[in-house]
Amino acid sequence: MTTHILTLICADRPGLIHDVTAGILDIDGNIVENAQFADPATALFCMRTVIDTDVTNADAVATAVRHRLGDTDIQRLHVRPADARPRTMIMVSRADHCLVDLLYRWRNDLLPVDIPVVVSNHADLGDLVRSHGIEFVHIPVTADTKADAEAHLLDLVREHRIDLVVLARYMQILSDDLCAALAGRAVNIHHSFLPGFKGAKPYHQAHERGVKLVGATAHFVTADLDEGPIIEQDVARVHHAMTANDLVALGQDTERLVLARAVRYLAEDRVLLIGDRTVVFN
Repeated sequence: MTTHILTLICADRPGLIHDVTAGILDIDGNIVENAQFADPATALFCMRTVIDTDVTNADAVATAVRHRLGDTDIQRLHVRPADARPRTMIMVSRADHCLVDLLYRWRNDLLPVDIPVVVSNHADLGDLVRSHGIEFVHIPVTADTKADAEAHLLDLVREHRIDLVVLARYMQILSDDLCAALAGRAVNIHHSFLPGFKGAKPYHQAHERGVKLVGATAHFVTADLDEGPIIEQDVARVHHAMTANDLVALGQDTERLVLARAVRYLAEDRVLLIGDRTVVFN
């Protein structure tokens, strides 16, 4: 048996689940996991279904379901083998806490992705990455070289057939063109439960204001800086005796946990985009 993951976004109407399951039955498939959501704001129906079947070809599974759906307005119908791990590029600058956490989870088979390459605008983490048997590419970025650097990055995306790009504290703003090229397949981790403190030292600003919570937000990358559709968030309690450095450590712990969850949700096709919002079947 082959296990496939089917994801569907389409116009909502009566009988959708009947039609999807009928298509699965046509290929002698068995549903082993299912989640669905009808969004009243957009009149869209979202579904994630895990299927066991003797049919190994994912396109054949999709065709069977599409045939049963008929003229339904379909925005997304995607089927892939569950063991087809997304090829993931990690981008990082100097802070290593998110990178180290992702590499640990990947090495211990806790994160269902393949990581063929890590890209950085600094050379500091090269030895760490190469010690995991992963290619490390240093692409310096300056105002004068930004366009060439982004072209090099896109070359790597094509060369390594990248499905997912993870900005693991990559401290460069991507151009609008690059955001468009990576639309729907690039995720960023933000050092705040958005919206929050901006600038170079957000935790120090938070400390000065006596905050009682710090948080982190994983979101899709868009041309609107730090305003992309949100995938995952979390917060941690702050005690009045904590120093600014304590907040940094607490915040970094939250960042790595939130980013790891978001990457896993994406790797398992649990995130569906409807406009500027996400449906997350976690």
